[in-house]
Amino acid sequence: MLDELRPAHRARRPGEALARDLRRLEALWQEGLTRFGSPWLAGEHFTAVDAFYAPVAVRIRGYGLTLGPTAMAYAERLLAHPAVADWIEQGIREPWRDEPHEADCIRGRRVLDDLRQQVA
Repeated sequence: MLDELRPAHRARRPGEALARDLRRLEALWQEGLTRFGSPWLAGEHFTAVDAFYAPVAVRIRGYGLTLGPTAMAYAERLLAHPAVADWIEQGIREPWRDEPHEADCIRGRRVLDDLRQQVA
C-alpha cells in the first residue's frame, strides 16, 4: 500500500514562503541527524520526534517536493518505518469521512487518484 503513496500533485517551483519553510525543515532534520549521528532525529531508535514528522514526510512525497539528499533520505526512511507505513495504511482504510471537509478540500481541484477506491 505504501508504494501506492505517490505524488498526487506535482508542485511547481515553491514560492518564497514554502522555500523558506523547506530550508528550515532541512536545517532541523540535519541538526538532529548530525548531532546524534544516527538514522533518526534523536538517536538510534525511532522516537516521538520522528513520529511528529511523519505527516510532513507524507506531504513531501504527496506534493512531489524535493529536499537535499540527506533530508530526502530521512523522509523516505520515515515512510518506510513499519509504524509509519501502518499508520498510512490505516488512514487509507479508514471508512469514516468528514464529508463537508472533504468536499471543501477538493472544491475547484482535480482528484488524480483516490486510494480509498483501491482498498478491498
